[in-house]
Amino acid sequence: MNIYIDLTDQFNEGRLRAIISSGQAVVLHRLAIMSKDGDWIVREDEEALLFILQVLNRHGARYRFGAPLDKKWLAGGWSSHFEFMKENMRIRTDFVSRPPRISVERLGRIWIEQENRHPPYMNCTDLAELKKTNREKDYAIIGELSRKMDLLEDRIRYSRSAREILDIYRNDPASVMRIVHERGIEKSAFASIETLETALDAERRRLIHANERRLERYSSAAERWAEIWNEVEKETAGLSLMDAHAIIKEKASGILPFKLSVGEIHE
Repeated sequence: MNIYIDLTDQFNEGRLRAIISSGQAVVLHRLAIMSKDGDWIVREDEEALLFILQVLNRHGARYRFGAPLDKKWLAGGWSSHFEFMKENMRIRTDFVSRPPRISVERLGRIWIEQENRHPPYMNCTDLAELKKTNREKDYAIIGELSRKMDLLEDRIRYSRSAREILDIYRNDPASVMRIVHERGIEKSAFASIETLETALDAERRRLIHANERRLERYSSAAERWAEIWNEVEKETAGLSLMDAHAIIKEKASGILPFKLSVGEIHE
């Protein structure tokens, strides 16, 4: 049994509270055999977050460095991280309520679409947006996801293959040019497969740098929190997760900002 699917079922007992994202979603799309941790989008409400904390508490989970699992921080784009041991395996769990590059409007539709799905997990296009990270390997995943997309325009929008894009271009040049323009790729890139590959490489670097800038803003905002984290861990060592959570929330207040003061958090 996949522990992360089992956890998803536990989080969603009686109500949809968590949607599988990132690596485990890639597994569910049959593009990877396994992922070393679990990532979820969670509902941004107190009942859902308390329920998830209680599930984690039953597993003996503890906080890893990050924000408290509280809607005030999650609404600002922060993420919460936990781990626990199960049968000599270290289980890591990560949660966000405002995933990067997913608009609030789109997020609302995701919750509606996943309401009766088992297990609930991100579709190919939303997952492709999420995978625009600063990790090179994620762009190969985006390319594979594009091949599973139903709509031609989505395959054009997310393909990482110059050859595939050129093949579509020969049959539907207008659609291709409209969409690749959105990607920052100019018509001159279609002079040859080599020039289009160069344009795709440049696009990948732009996306990587954009995510690096986003992460740097969060890292800078969390500097004071990082400085005292070792002390927080010592103070909460041996406590139940619920007791530790109360202390961590109190300690983070006034140190870890709820929202970033500058910059666009969903770049």
